[in-house]
Amino acid sequence: MNRCFSCGNKISENLIFHKKCLKDLFGVSYIPRIELSLNELTIKAQEMAGKLSISGVQAKLSIKLDKKSKKLISVGEGGEYILKPQAGIYEQLPENENLCMAIAGQIGLDIPPHALIKLKDGSSAFIIKRFDRKNGGKINQEDFCQVMGKSKRDKYTGSLEQIANKLNEISQIPGLDIQRVYERALFFFIIGNGDAHLKNYSINYTDMRTVRLSPAYDIVSSKLLIPGEEDCAITINGKKNNLGLRDFFNFSEKYNIPQKITRNLLDKKQIILDSIKDSQLNSDFRKKLTAIVLERFSRLTE
Repeated sequence: MNRCFSCGNKISENLIFHKKCLKDLFGVSYIPRIELSLNELTIKAQEMAGKLSISGVQAKLSIKLDKKSKKLISVGEGGEYILKPQAGIYEQLPENENLCMAIAGQIGLDIPPHALIKLKDGSSAFIIKRFDRKNGGKINQEDFCQVMGKSKRDKYTGSLEQIANKLNEISQIPGLDIQRVYERALFFFIIGNGDAHLKNYSINYTDMRTVRLSPAYDIVSSKLLIPGEEDCAITINGKKNNLGLRDFFNFSEKYNIPQKITRNLLDKKQIILDSIKDSQLNSDFRKKLTAIVLERFSRLTE
């Protein structure tokens, strides 16, 4: 079955994007061209590392759409998108991230527009629209290392409860934002994202008085790439591993999140499995990710 390279929902056999998805992502009705190969993109990212750092093993490039030429071009400043190509050490990383982001959107999580696109040499890259930009201006954003006054070296030392407590202090709608953090953490557990640390949760200052949780980003099934990966990068109910339904219920009860929120997400099991089955991942990865998801659901039954 054909799936849109952006939202991951069903699409006609001769198409790869829904018109609405193209509009949401690029603001246009055509698929922009990108005239960079994987090698050229990696070199460009290294050249511009002072303006946009290379995190870990994956290069990241700041991109904008030049509507005159209908091309995606690399820029040092004023970028509208982040482009992440394949990383040599981790197979199918763009396909992995695009799938996880698409499933997140399908089950109702707040995510920015994104897509899987092809580079000049036919290799895949993941592109995501920057949510800290609006009408050419910058929206102030802080990740939870910054919010908590921690060094980025300490990004694995926090807890989901610390994030919730801080949101209780600073968010304009704390109850809703804490619920969204909870839903993300539960989904991250299901999909095998064991690398959602403090820097992967952020707040936006939409104006000087309004603080809200940022959309979800950097969602990857790290368990698919690193078999020994922990269940969670930060603790939930005091644990990073051997998590089960009671750990999530303890969190939801502490912050007055109705149990139906948990149930609603668990009811999305078939949506998740179907999306994996029809994804751009290779056959081996589809089987492995399906096994990860089924094992996680088995731990979320009473």
